[in-house]
Amino acid sequence: MGLQREVTARTKVLGVIGSPITHVSSPQLHNHAFAMLGLDYVYVALDVPFENLEAAVRGIRAMNIRGCNVAKPNRWEIAKYLDAITPAAKMVGAVNMVINDDGKLTGHMTDGMGYVYGLQEEGVAIKDKKMTILGAGGAGTAIQIQCALDGIRELSIFDLQSGMYPHAQETAEKIRRVCPECLVQVYPLEDTVKLYEEIADSDILTDATVVGFGDMVGQTNIADPKVLRKDLVVTTSIYNPKKTKLLQDAETNGCKVINGLNMLVGQAAVAFEMWVGQKMPVKRIIQELYTDSGKG
Repeated sequence: MGLQREVTARTKVLGVIGSPITHVSSPQLHNHAFAMLGLDYVYVALDVPFENLEAAVRGIRAMNIRGCNVAKPNRWEIAKYLDAITPAAKMVGAVNMVINDDGKLTGHMTDGMGYVYGLQEEGVAIKDKKMTILGAGGAGTAIQIQCALDGIRELSIFDLQSGMYPHAQETAEKIRRVCPECLVQVYPLEDTVKLYEEIADSDILTDATVVGFGDMVGQTNIADPKVLRKDLVVTTSIYNPKKTKLLQDAETNGCKVINGLNMLVGQAAVAFEMWVGQKMPVKRIIQELYTDSGKG
């Protein structure tokens, strides 16, 4: 059972806007954190279809809503109605969080920030490191851009030539312009020889593809687990299953492994702290909401 608290006339409002919206888990996460810390906030899910987006943004200002997350399909269009967006949001081309500072609305992209936050929670720094990352979709792009902004030394991006490869090349060009100190290269995921060469001198391997999830449970992009040396940090954007085939192989080889749950809760924690000025109790949130013992 979730923690309970009273909503009063003084309660500040946060939320998530998108359509459809009934599937999102962010209200449970944020409201649990508010209750843990005794904060007088409430977080609600608001079904805002694309055609009502501009009016909804005006409503955020008019009702002095502290901020919101932005779900599909609105995250690609909301920037035009805001006062400012961060460099990461501009480079990704999407906004997934808005903060209202006395009527000034600023759009952020916290997915990549959540990934970096999740690594930091596990004692892994990215500054001056090399990462090989698989996947150039939404999650992969956000991770690549935020890592570049946060000082990663080198990025080797792999995607299928039949997939998001052109988008990966576009992202690499953006990074070169904004973060020229970051060496970024794009390679075909089909080129296994090159993939293993890049992994060999990387500090971090990140799989931001859907391989290992859904119909692809039990599959992996890394066919030869011998390339997963024990001093390599191996991460995925997937949190269900808790350990993909890649993470199982990496853990068997002695690697430090981190699944996508840290990224999921991390992006919420980043937004939470900007909205309310306090740190989210991340480890307790994961224990109480995302583990069997916590749910029991």
